Amino acid sequence: MTLTVVVLLVFSIVLDVIGQLCFKLGVDRLPEISGGFRLGAFWGQVLNAPLLWAGIGAYVIEFFVWLEALSRAPLSLLFPLAALAYCLVVLVGKVVLGETVSRRRWLGTLVITAGVMLVAVAGTQA
Repeated sequence: MTLTVVVLLVFSIVLDVIGQLCFKLGVDRLPEISGGFRLGAFWGQVLNAPLLWAGIGAYVIEFFVWLEALSRAPLSLLFPLAALAYCLVVLVGKVVLGETVSRRRWLGTLVITAGVMLVAVAGTQA
């Protein structure tokens, strides 16, 4: 894997994590809809939520970064490595959002990380 591909992959992962963080913060700040869930009212709130738009923006940029990475490296290498975003989202949930992360969830995150490492090492030998 070239340095350019590594940079593109890292940038893609960071944008993914930023997008998820913006989505969570944006949804948590939406006011409750009185009288039960109404789809029209919900979408009206979503369209006026800046953090949700920031998350969408992060995903749009990530889309183009990801396409560039795919043009330079095999999908079978890149996609498993992109799973590091899952691990970082768990970490951001704990550190930034103060979420409780159980031991079982940390263990699952470590298993994902170990799998990513195996793919990365195999990718350098291919």
